[in-house]
Amino acid sequence: MNAASIARARTGSRRAASGWVACCPAHDDRSPSLSLRDSPDGQVLVHCHAGCTQAAVIAALRGLGLWPEQDRRLERRRVVAEYDYVDESGSLIYQILRTDPKGFFQRYPDGRGSWINRKHPQQVLYRLSEVVTAAVVFVVEGEKDADRLREHGFVATTNAGGAKAPWLSQYTEALCNREVILLPDGDPPGRQRVLAIARALLGRAKRLIVIGLLDGKDISEWFDRGHSELELVELVGRHQASQMDTKGQQ
Repeated sequence: MNAASIARARTGSRRAASGWVACCPAHDDRSPSLSLRDSPDGQVLVHCHAGCTQAAVIAALRGLGLWPEQDRRLERRRVVAEYDYVDESGSLIYQILRTDPKGFFQRYPDGRGSWINRKHPQQVLYRLSEVVTAAVVFVVEGEKDADRLREHGFVATTNAGGAKAPWLSQYTEALCNREVILLPDGDPPGRQRVLAIARALLGRAKRLIVIGLLDGKDISEWFDRGHSELELVELVGRHQASQMDTKGQQ
């Protein structure tokens, strides 16, 4: 099994300068986004330009019988966290699994007691059942940060895929008419992500606040450095006093 044989088994594949391009099996790929090539040591290297993790792509290829068994050592990653994505009633739709070495992949129930290791066609906000009943929602980058805020009594959410994942229209709909507080990670991708989300929510959220944390790269590190939920409430209050809501009300 090599890059060429995998590509030829996938629809829409074609030769590329450094290997092959084919439809990614880890998501609903209608425009081939998966790059495949053979490394000098005989391994197959895969990369999904749509954002699927390497682990998710390998798992999906293996499920189709298209992954070299001798390379299964690449998949020997320890799952260190599972994040449930649910619908508005709290029923499980899919999970994001975090692995060590660091990686992420998505899976969803197959209805027969097992899992399908690929991206679910219905993408939702994390902890959607809590979001839809909340008046104030924090939006962060990553499930770990959302859970950390929840531990301190706040409703918080994120979307799967990290900073480079697209912000979908259904995410905006879920946050309509709510006060939304955006907490970006302190790096260029994090700031770019928040700008994209803010543009999508402008005029749709009841109030939109962006808070840049000066102490720590994200809200988890901010709490780790000794800050409290009371400080966060005060910080939000100062921003509320100085900003108009997105529908023109004081």
